[in-house]
Order: sequence, then C-alpha cells, then structure tokens
Amino acid sequence: MALDLWRSRRRPTHAEAASGHPKRRKAPKLGPTEPAWRGWEMPGGGRTPIVDAAPEWRGPSVQVAGLYPFSAGASLPMTGAPLGPHLHQRGVVCADPVSWFAAGLINNPSAFVLGRPGLGKSSLVCRILIMLAVKGLIPMVLSDVKGEYAPLIRGLDGQVIRPQRGAAYVNPLDRGPLWPLLATLPEQLRGAAEADIDARRLNVLYGLCELALVRQLRAHERNALSQALQLWESRHPDETPVLPDLLDVVLERPDALTQVVHDRGDPDRYFDRLEGVIDALTSLAGNGEFGDIFAHHTSVTIEMHRPLCVDLSWVDEQDTRLQAGLQLVMWSIGSGAVAAAKFAAEAGVAPRRSYLMVMDELWRSLKAADFMVYRVDEITRLNRTLNLAQILCTHTMDDLKLTTAEATEKAFGFVSRSEMVFMGGLAPKEMGNLRQVFAITEQEQKQLEAWSPPGETNPDTGTSDPPPGRGKFMLKVGQQIGTPFSVLLSQLEIDVHDTNVNWRDTIESLNRTRPVGGDA
Repeated sequence: MALDLWRSRRRPTHAEAASGHPKRRKAPKLGPTEPAWRGWEMPGGGRTPIVDAAPEWRGPSVQVAGLYPFSAGASLPMTGAPLGPHLHQRGVVCADPVSWFAAGLINNPSAFVLGRPGLGKSSLVCRILIMLAVKGLIPMVLSDVKGEYAPLIRGLDGQVIRPQRGAAYVNPLDRGPLWPLLATLPEQLRGAAEADIDARRLNVLYGLCELALVRQLRAHERNALSQALQLWESRHPDETPVLPDLLDVVLERPDALTQVVHDRGDPDRYFDRLEGVIDALTSLAGNGEFGDIFAHHTSVTIEMHRPLCVDLSWVDEQDTRLQAGLQLVMWSIGSGAVAAAKFAAEAGVAPRRSYLMVMDELWRSLKAADFMVYRVDEITRLNRTLNLAQILCTHTMDDLKLTTAEATEKAFGFVSRSEMVFMGGLAPKEMGNLRQVFAITEQEQKQLEAWSPPGETNPDTGTSDPPPGRGKFMLKVGQQIGTPFSVLLSQLEIDVHDTNVNWRDTIESLNRTRPVGGDA
C-alpha cells in the first residue's frame, strides 16, 4: 500500500510523459515495520539524533511496586550519607565509613580524604558529619586549623574550644574526663582505665618533648620522664600535674631518677644524661617557643555527650611546630574522652556512645618532624578497640613523603589501612602508591588528573570560573572499581561551611569594582 501511494504521488519524467508510458523505477528501501529507538531512518521517517531520557525517580521497593513493569533495581546502594549524583550513571552515591561498617561492607570504620586545596574536601567531610550526627554519632574535629568546622559544630549545638597563649590552656598531662569516674568503675575496669590514661599521657609527653628537641628521645630519657611522672603523682595522689611540676622533679635529682638514669652517684653525669629532657621541659613549661599554652591546667573540660571542635585558626601557618604540638595533644585528649565514654558505658554509669573523629590537615604535624608519624600512628591505633570512627584528611600523597623511606612507608600506611578513600583532583606526580594499593585504572587516573587544574578566568564576565574538579571525588574501596560522584550542598550547608569567610568582605569589594568584559 505504501508503494502504491508512492507511485501515485510521483511526478513522471519528461521521457515518460512524451511516450505516454511511465518508466518503472526501483522502489526506495523502506524502514522496518517497527521504528528504531531514534525513529524511522527513511524520508519522512522523523529520525532524531538526540533522544531525551525519560524522567526517573528513586524510591523503596514497597512504594514503587505498583508501577511494575516501569521500575528497575538501582545499581547504587542506598547505605550511608547521600553525597551527590553519580557522574556516569543515574542515581545518588551514598557512603560513609560508619554506615558501611555497620552494613558489613568494610572491615573497620575509617576513611581518608585526598585532594588539592580548594576542591571541597572539608565540604565532603561536613556532609558526612551532618548526616551521621542526625543518626546519633558525636562528631569530633580535633584540629580545625582553618576554622572551617567551628560554625558547623556550633550549629549542631556542640562545644568549640580555642586554646591560646595567655588565654586558654591545654595540659598534656591531664587525665581527662575519665578520672572523676574511676571511683564508680568496677575494680577490673578501673585497672584497665588507669593503664589507658597513663599510656595516652606518656605518648603525648614523649611526642611533645621530641618536637621541642627536634629528635627522638633516647631510652633513658623516656624512662626518666615516666619515672618522674609516677614520682610526682605518688606524692600528690589526688592532684593533676602540669609540665612545670615535672621539670621540678627532674631538677630535684631524686634517688628514683638517679637509678633510672644510672648516674653512678655523679650529679654532673645525671644532668648531662638528662640535659635534653630538661631543655624540652623548659621549652614546654612556659619559657620557650611554645609559650605557656602547655604550662597550666586545662581551661575547658571536654563534654563527652556533645559534638566537639578544637579551633586552631589563630596559630600562624609558619608556626608549624606549635600547630603540630597542639594537634598531637588535642588528638590524644579527644581519643581519651572517647575511651572514658567506653569505660563509663561498660560500667553502666553512662549510655553507650559512638564518635567520629576528624583529623584534618594531617600534613602539618607530619612535616614538623619525621618522628611525628610514629606518634600519630600510635594515637590512631589506640582507637581500634573503641566506638570511634575516624576520617583523616590531607592534600596529596606528596604530603606523606617524609625524609626517610621508613617514615614515608609508615605515613603511606595511614591511607592503605583506611577502608574508604575519597580522592579529588590529583596531578600525576601527587598519587604516590595509590596505583599499586588501590589498583587505579588508566581511565580513573585520567579522571583524577582532569579534576586537578585550577579555575580559569572567563573573558566575557571578567570573573573566575571554579576549578573543574571542585566538588568531584572518586570513592575507592580496596581494589574495586572507583565510584565518581559530585557533592551537592544545600544552601544552608554552604552558608554554615564557608571556607573563605575571612575573605568574604574583600571578595565582595573586588567583585563590585571589577569591570565587566575585561579592562575598562
């Protein structure tokens, strides 16, 4: 019928019209009975080069059951904090270390975030913090070097601590919130709690002294510090020491220390052997580069039931040793508070709580001295038996390359031990051992490289376009194929988490005075 219609509407040629006999022509190739997904590929068939995707919605199987057969199973799990849309598929990527650990998708609740500055690492972490806080976890940001998390923690009705020279202090020898609860613990738990307190205090004390001396302590120096602390507390069982008290004990040259130091009855040998310890304690006790910030009792007690942020934004960026010291002390005090909550819950004197600790700007403490990597490693390993998840953040794998191969391997272990790794834009030379540990494919590597360039200036408006990788991350779990996604923040999150808050007035002033379209 279609062929007859074509013949009836065809105009005859001149030869056919002159002879009166129309010449037979070969019929055109007709399309199939059913159109292809782009339409009939034939004259008048209406084939289109672009086909709009049908609208899609997500919902639980209970709600969409009545829409059969117009429903299909989603390829992305809905477990965890909703982070943003998948970059190559339809659907929302949901993930966080706690929810995936609870669902059995990973073996321990830990994550590492990598990415160049300005690409949204802290915004991603804030999204995870908010979603887990809603579920009852208590977030703890123990080294907010840039002041980025303080507004968020205040918005969650949390506690913001700002230690400063001459104003607010942190005592490295503080026993923490567990000390007042010791009397309420059963005898067996009490012994374990006291041992945990002592281990944490000695770890941070050794780290601070090494930071002050810019070298590792020797065996007799560590023994002397431990013995001096025990001696002071035996004399003052109901009090908490501070570093000047420890210095006084060392300068006193008691018999207990002479035996540990093996001075052989010679006072000169005693002070020669402990010269480094005396120099370190003097520097930390208010007469050195660290000022008096570690020389007094802790000004603000941590409340175990509230979110916590330690704001270190006042510290000058060039004062890396003070920053590293504060990070080390606050990480230890924070994890000690979590340990206190665990012991209190086991004793039945407090409800069981779970925490999420964020260790941002990790590179600052590691770059202060190579041996700091061992102190951070000890702190993170102490968290394994607690109800404590952790997220570590730094810029690139180059931040973890230290001066010795042993220290670098230890720092790289922070990433390889993390069950979830979120990678933002990275240049080829900034990936370290990521290719070997996480089996990054060539396509994934090119994607990370494409996200790494900075933003460019738009010649039409005279303003800068954001970097191509801002808000884009790839989630790697072991050697599985990476999941690329883009973080989408609500306006409320953007207002609360403004990483350029200190530049806001300057940026607005520049935008008002900048000519549109280039030079005036």
